[in-house]
Amino acid sequence: MDKAVLLKKFCSRLVAIERRSVLTKECYRFEIRRLLDFLEAEKISLDKTDAAVLSAYLAMRRSEDALDSRSAAKAISALRSFFKFAMDEGLVKDNPAFILESPKPRARLPEVMDKKTIEEFLDNVKTDNPLGVRDRCLYEMLYSAGLRVSEAVTLNIRDIDIEGGVAKVRGKGDKERLTLFGHKAAAWLKQYLREARPKLAEGKANATNALFIGRNGRRLSRKGIWKNYAKWAALAGTSSHLHTLRHSFATGLLAGGADLRTVQELLGHADLSTTQIYTHVNTAVLRDNHRRFLPRLKRTQAGEVK
Repeated sequence: MDKAVLLKKFCSRLVAIERRSVLTKECYRFEIRRLLDFLEAEKISLDKTDAAVLSAYLAMRRSEDALDSRSAAKAISALRSFFKFAMDEGLVKDNPAFILESPKPRARLPEVMDKKTIEEFLDNVKTDNPLGVRDRCLYEMLYSAGLRVSEAVTLNIRDIDIEGGVAKVRGKGDKERLTLFGHKAAAWLKQYLREARPKLAEGKANATNALFIGRNGRRLSRKGIWKNYAKWAALAGTSSHLHTLRHSFATGLLAGGADLRTVQELLGHADLSTTQIYTHVNTAVLRDNHRRFLPRLKRTQAGEVK
């Protein structure tokens, strides 16, 4: 089967049968295209591909792309899904990816920004033009509602209740949930919808109901959002990772006393264990509590410990 046709059929299955998200589909498409290119270069047919060949492929990916354990696990997941598809299509007899052992992801604490840093970043976004107002509104929503970038991209105007401070978002696995946003985000939404968005949509033939649009009047893409954020982050000297806004949202809620289940619901996590990574407490808070609850460790004016 032609490589392009094979990829198209596989991706159609991912969406129609496995109910994978668009983002997962694109990740799997990239991974399997790399695999097929590897097999072609090594002159190995699909039906002759075994676990040893797949291990060699993964070793190549680790060497050339510096895959970490999390990315390697995703690659193996893509391989398992693809060879299951290939079996159903009669292209292979078994699934060699099933015996591959997924690496255990290393626990990594999420990068976060404190409230002051976030406010400085947001205030640094110039809002003297429609694109700047849009970006300020977008970042306010990402932080205030704890949205994923993919969720912000799919938002439509009708999904937003500004007065109620509620947004209906479509998360991973195409699951819908309601999330909340604060008065600052609401204020910027009003300004964006009243002033900026009409100018961006003006005179554009392809009208869209998308909340966030580009200068061409079309729905803003994930790539466009990341590119714009990188520009503003560089100017502000803050984290270049847009997901940091979501991490900061979750950490801020927990630090303020929100229970883990509430944070899980607002983030749209299917498993509570995913949310638990945000329960880390920074060193300053630990030190403060340590001294507060152990009075004898308070320092005297001379700086000596009692």
